[in-house]
Amino acid sequence: MRRSPNLTRFLILLLALSVLFAANPLAANAEVSVGISVNFGPPPIPYYVQPPAPFPNYIWSPGYWAYDDGYYWVPGTWVPAPSFGLLWTPGYWGSNGALFVFYPGYWAPQVGFYGGVNYGYGYYGRGYVGGHWFGDQFVYNTAITRVDERVVHNVYSDRSEVVSQWNRVSYNGGRGGVTARPTQEELKVRSGPRTAATSVQTQHQHMAAANRANFASVNRGRPATAAVARPLGSTSRPTAARPAPQMQHAAPMQHAAPMQHAAPMQHAAPMQHAAPQMQHAAPPMQHAAPPMQHAAPQMQHAAPPMQHAAPQMQHAAPQQQHAAPQEKAAPEKGAPDKGGH
Repeated sequence: MRRSPNLTRFLILLLALSVLFAANPLAANAEVSVGISVNFGPPPIPYYVQPPAPFPNYIWSPGYWAYDDGYYWVPGTWVPAPSFGLLWTPGYWGSNGALFVFYPGYWAPQVGFYGGVNYGYGYYGRGYVGGHWFGDQFVYNTAITRVDERVVHNVYSDRSEVVSQWNRVSYNGGRGGVTARPTQEELKVRSGPRTAATSVQTQHQHMAAANRANFASVNRGRPATAAVARPLGSTSRPTAARPAPQMQHAAPMQHAAPMQHAAPMQHAAPMQHAAPQMQHAAPPMQHAAPPMQHAAPQMQHAAPPMQHAAPQMQHAAPQQQHAAPQEKAAPEKGAPDKGGH
């Protein structure tokens, strides 16, 4: 009697779960959604340059190794969150030393456990420090995250959480794997309200699987396209994050975010950048005075009867000249703001 391939895979999956839970009781107590299991681990995470964020309110989804008759690389990309206030928890591979199990990523008000894997660009193994939500706007930390400054203006810079070097291990547990374990806060995130990957992310992964050049058997663990600015298959700007019933679950993040990202929240970057624009508005008014000063000679030559009117115009000009220094004094009042910025 022949056993179907699906039944065989299901039995392997059950065996992997039983062995994994026996080796890691902490994982057994958490809600775990398993994608697939294999008996050998993924290649190291390749080095790549993050493309700039193409639109406001887009969240970075780091690249990762997926599996479909072989490991293939899913390029990192920028994607819109399904709702304001939600953050992306990347998926990761976990191992007990014999089998490797993939735990898919998800959206939640806070970043949960992703195996301690350092994906880079703000995902250094715990949480995310590449930016944060400020109301209905996502503010980017440009010390870590690249953005297209022509269209993305909500930024700040905080180098205190920059990690310039990290390993390339792509899985948790097992021989050579990351040894991190989830914290109680991360377990609460995983068992709390969350949303699966969006259709944009799912299509992005399917497009990556359709390209044989992304498979490790072809690229030897070095994919030619490791990151893209927009999701694969996206010919136009995807739908941006919107208010939705899921926003009701964002309330816990509003209370927790200041604790995790207290320093960035103090940087009201969008308002700080607005001040210089207002300060530069004064100089055009300063140049308006000289044309009026030259107007007096033109009226003196207009006609002889106007000669008696000229002295009055000459006295009017000094009043404008005294008004100009008041306009020039405006930038001096704003000088302390520049020093504070």
